[in-house]
Amino acid sequence: MLITNELVSQLINIMGLLSMVTIVSLALILTSKMERLKQLQFEAEKLKKSLEEMDEQAKLIVRTDMELNKTQEELDKKITGLYALQRLSRAVSTTLEENQIFKMIEAPYFEDLGFEKACAFLWNDKEKKFIDHINIGYLKDETETIKRLLDSERDIYSDLIKNARTISSISLIKDLDLKEKITEIFQVNSFVISPILPKEGDKGLFFVGTESVDTTIDEGDEELITILSNQLGQALENARLFEKTWRAHQELEQKVDERTRELTSAVDEIKKVSKRKSDFISAVSHELRTPLTSIKGYASILLTGKLGDIPQDVRERLDKINRHSDELVHLVNDLLDISRIESGGVTMKRETQELRYIVGYAFDLLSGQIKEKQLHFSFDIPDNANSVFVDHSQIERVFINLISNAIKFTPAQGTIIIRSYKMDKEIQVDIVDTGCGIPEKDRETIFEEFYRVDNTINETVKGTGLGLTLVKRIIEAHNGKIWVKSKEGSGSTFSFTLPQPV
Repeated sequence: MLITNELVSQLINIMGLLSMVTIVSLALILTSKMERLKQLQFEAEKLKKSLEEMDEQAKLIVRTDMELNKTQEELDKKITGLYALQRLSRAVSTTLEENQIFKMIEAPYFEDLGFEKACAFLWNDKEKKFIDHINIGYLKDETETIKRLLDSERDIYSDLIKNARTISSISLIKDLDLKEKITEIFQVNSFVISPILPKEGDKGLFFVGTESVDTTIDEGDEELITILSNQLGQALENARLFEKTWRAHQELEQKVDERTRELTSAVDEIKKVSKRKSDFISAVSHELRTPLTSIKGYASILLTGKLGDIPQDVRERLDKINRHSDELVHLVNDLLDISRIESGGVTMKRETQELRYIVGYAFDLLSGQIKEKQLHFSFDIPDNANSVFVDHSQIERVFINLISNAIKFTPAQGTIIIRSYKMDKEIQVDIVDTGCGIPEKDRETIFEEFYRVDNTINETVKGTGLGLTLVKRIIEAHNGKIWVKSKEGSGSTFSFTLPQPV
């Protein structure tokens, strides 16, 4: 029995130990489970947080995608608008007629810009009203109503033109009254109005609008319409400038035609007068020759004494008659020669001649006058500028006249030089003197008939004023030209050209 109690006691002890072990084991298991549970809760929170972050990222992606789509739509709209603006610009720049510019602007251009209505008005200052030039999306009576309402509110729209101000349904947020007026007048929901401003002439307004509530207008639309209205203004300015230039050209052509006819008539009249003058001079000269010949003949007979002795004072007067008769004969001959050359009555017998020989002949003829004034006379005629293709006798007269002039106006112990130069197809001759020179006011007129320079030498030395005229006619008959360079008090240089032998 005692063994049994001990056994029971041991069993109890063993069971107690087993219970303790079980409790400890359960405690350990529970602790492990709790730790696992905490870890699972932590991972769950972490997963929840990740899911929330993914949700935010998904929302951001959606928002970004929507914004990108909106931006893409706006960009597409702007690109379409720019293409439409480019086509419009090209269209209005293809004409320089003002009435054709607005006809180039058609509805499809504005559809690409997102507007179904458009109109343009120019203010006519003479009639004091707006004139319509573009009408897209409106009936005729609607346009008339718009014009009437614009005229009634002209101060508002004149201010837009004056201040070069563009307005739209988005820029008038603070001015709702004006916005409502415009939307009511033009029967639209959104709009842009921009001034048309050429530098000259009528100015006006360009309007675009839409009835659609889904179509939004932004600053890009304002900018596009402003650019278009500026280009319209430039096109109008170019057309008006062209019209002005064309009219000026037409007026100028008309004036030129009228002036040409007047000048042609005047030239014809001058030719007639010149011919009458030449004919008159020729006739008078011929008529003068006969009495002059008789006068000179009778004077010469009387001077010989064949009709009896004559007193000394009578002889002196007869000498004057004879001398003056010679001067008149010389004058008549010069007049006849000028008249014949002008009328083509003198045929130039051109042959190859040597300038040295012609100048030498003129020098021999005038050597007495040259020695009397103790003048230094020389000439420089090189071999390559010696031969000329001229009428010998006529060119001798040219040199005699020009050298005589140089002798007359060159003071004692002065210098006269003759030089020649070879040009392309001509020979240029210069006759240089150290005389009194020619005043500037007389240089253009000294070749005119009977013109004499007003100086002390001409007051004392007689002359007809025909020598240089005759020289000019002879040179021109050889297809040459003559001119003079001079400085008053420092001498003169007469230059002329003559043809070379072929």
